[in-house]
Amino acid sequence: MLTPIKLKGVMQAPVTPMKEDFSFDGDGFAKMVDFHVRNGAPAIAWPHHKAESLNLTIAERKLGAEIAVKTVNKRVPVSIFTGTLSEEDSLDIARHAEKIGADLLLTISPYCRRPSQDEIFDSIVRIATATSLPMLTYNSPWRNGEGVEFTGELTARLIERLPNYIGMKDASFHSQKYLEISRVALKMRPGFAIIMGVEHLLASYPLGACGSFSSSGAIAPNLCNKFFASLEAHDWATARECQFKISRLWNVFKEQYPSSLKGAMILMGRAVGPTRSPLPTATKERIAFLRQQLEELNILQTEPMGW
Repeated sequence: MLTPIKLKGVMQAPVTPMKEDFSFDGDGFAKMVDFHVRNGAPAIAWPHHKAESLNLTIAERKLGAEIAVKTVNKRVPVSIFTGTLSEEDSLDIARHAEKIGADLLLTISPYCRRPSQDEIFDSIVRIATATSLPMLTYNSPWRNGEGVEFTGELTARLIERLPNYIGMKDASFHSQKYLEISRVALKMRPGFAIIMGVEHLLASYPLGACGSFSSSGAIAPNLCNKFFASLEAHDWATARECQFKISRLWNVFKEQYPSSLKGAMILMGRAVGPTRSPLPTATKERIAFLRQQLEELNILQTEPMGW
């Protein structure tokens, strides 16, 4: 029987810190994970795309997963992303996550081609049944190609098939499609966790979203905590104010993503190093622009510095 996991709030999906030689910085990663938990993150999820997941080796991903689980030490749930170019590697990562004590998995549709709905279903089922862990799916049609997505119908099929299918990270950025998934999933499985891929949470919260996987939390955890508290309190004026600020932050970060995010973290005194090729590392000019934006948003003045 599955142990119930409550996913709620602005959850953190840390970046991957690198040393100057572009090797994985395990000590820096442990500091980052602990920083997020101490500053109110209700869950940790790694390694999402902003963590350069497809630029990491399988050995690095396993090491990072071990560090995350050990550092969190059951204070909050830890999910491990299984998305790789090889399904065998995804299965390996999933089994490793269960072995080290992770709390749940995040799966995605197959990369680099246009799988049918049946092919997505079969792939998710293979990974979900490889362990006893609860599982989330990641709906990212903008990344994998239009039409490669979790529809309401596919979501229903997976809920019927998989008792451990407990939620979805939705990065469709499409209100009509999101609404259909929410309608179907919450009727079939009332505790189903719908988590926004980034913080477009104000509009989706009344329609069933329980939280988000945050980019802004790496920079502004106080703002993220204030945002979700205002949603819970139905303080819509404060929620709008926070949403507008967080949306502006996201628009800044998504250009040269995730190097802009890592550059902003460095400005906050949180050393995360360069971004591994072929992704760019933020230039001095980009960091100067980021500093201007953070000052205008009153982030540098009001958010924690360092670890």
